[in-house]
Amino acid sequence: MRTVYLITLFWGISLLSWSQNYPVGHQTILFTDSARGNRPVPSELYYPATIAGENTPLSTGMFPVIVFGHGFQMGYDSYTYFKNAMVPSGYIVVFPKTETSLAPDHAAYGADLAFLVVQMKAEGLNPGSPFFQHIDSTSAIMGHSMGGGASFLACKNNATPTAMVTWAAAETVPSAISAARNITIPSLVFAADMDCITPPALNQVPMYDSLAGDCKVFINIRGGGHCYFADANFVCSIGELGCPAFTITREQQHATTLDFTKLFLDHWLKNQSSAWTIFMDSLNGSPRIAFQKACTTTSASTGFQLLPFQVFPNPAGDVASITGHCGLKDHLTISISDMYGNKMDDYAIMPCEEQFRLTLDMHSWPGGIYLAAISSTGEHRMIKIVKH
Repeated sequence: MRTVYLITLFWGISLLSWSQNYPVGHQTILFTDSARGNRPVPSELYYPATIAGENTPLSTGMFPVIVFGHGFQMGYDSYTYFKNAMVPSGYIVVFPKTETSLAPDHAAYGADLAFLVVQMKAEGLNPGSPFFQHIDSTSAIMGHSMGGGASFLACKNNATPTAMVTWAAAETVPSAISAARNITIPSLVFAADMDCITPPALNQVPMYDSLAGDCKVFINIRGGGHCYFADANFVCSIGELGCPAFTITREQQHATTLDFTKLFLDHWLKNQSSAWTIFMDSLNGSPRIAFQKACTTTSASTGFQLLPFQVFPNPAGDVASITGHCGLKDHLTISISDMYGNKMDDYAIMPCEEQFRLTLDMHSWPGGIYLAAISSTGEHRMIKIVKH
């Protein structure tokens, strides 16, 4: 039987518990990018600490890094609610403070975001850094408005970050829409349907459509606005003069944004498979949003050692076979779900011979795409099955 998880199904009521395990530490660091003529990249860093405060030691452990780009004429302090939600649950959040002028260089800003991901990995390997042995292997590039568009520029042809999340991303020069054609990492693109600064049809929709990765999700927040992705900001609010009246509050938009953003990152950056189940159930059950999704893989695991599997025929009719090698594993489990997370069938092969063949009865399955999650001794692989 499928277990259904629900979060924030009604405006302003969040059933997702934001664990407050870590105090928030803070440091201001001036990084220098030697590859770009020693370009200064001043940054504000918030991290899980032993005690809250300035320049306090990091807590024990290794933490994923989120590099977040601010909107046009907006500072890092416009996203306090975001870092207050993410850092206590075990993330390091880095805000660059570059490109704050009236004529920002979008390409340079995108390069700053990409640089900081690499720089933070270097900090984790540097015995002289306060972040030594505290930087996990996973990371995300994020941004709002201009910072969202710059995130696309940062992730173009860039496999270093694990995932990308953007809020009301703005088209940039060079084009974020064009850059999306060369982005293959998992991506979550947010829009707000009453955004009159970066209308979704001209900005986030073509960005999402152009993404080339195996997993991308588009979320449009009903009744939301462009500036509601941030804390109250005078400059941003000026840009919304003349916009239609929003039908939700800033706090409601924050709750929606945080719920989905955190689940997406918990899956891809922390490899929490349950987060993806909750994410999918909330997509399908929440009245707060409209969404699109194209994910042919949802596996966040690496280092899978089982030998290759094949599905034949694929596309299939009413019957298909999965064949493969167990690599002398003592057991194998195969769980098949549709693209909405609905469980179709479970199989356990015990003991698993070196070679095996599993026949699937798909008579009752609607036509579409299915994902087979294959697991053995902590190792995981996801394969796609298409039914006519």
